[in-house]
Amino acid sequence: MQRNPNGGRSMEGLVWMLVVGAVAGWLAGQLMKGRGFGLLGNIVVGIIGAVVGGYLFSALGVSLGGGIVGAILTAMIGAVVLLLLVGLIKRA
Repeated sequence: MQRNPNGGRSMEGLVWMLVVGAVAGWLAGQLMKGRGFGLLGNIVVGIIGAVVGGYLFSALGVSLGGGIVGAILTAMIGAVVLLLLVGLIKRA
């Protein structure tokens, strides 16, 4: 998220984070269950997926590049991993 000159977070950065989360969550929902989770659910899954994906790729030393496409791919892959883990926990 970008910082504005006075040290706070920018509104634009927040909007981009929500857009990336929504798109990544929707894509992960399509891949894992064939449907999305609604706007709020997609955003939550995508944002948590971005954290998971960022951690995994950092630990593996992998980068999908910068920019919006790299952020969406990282978040989507993280969201898929998150959904797989949730599915395994539900079955147990």
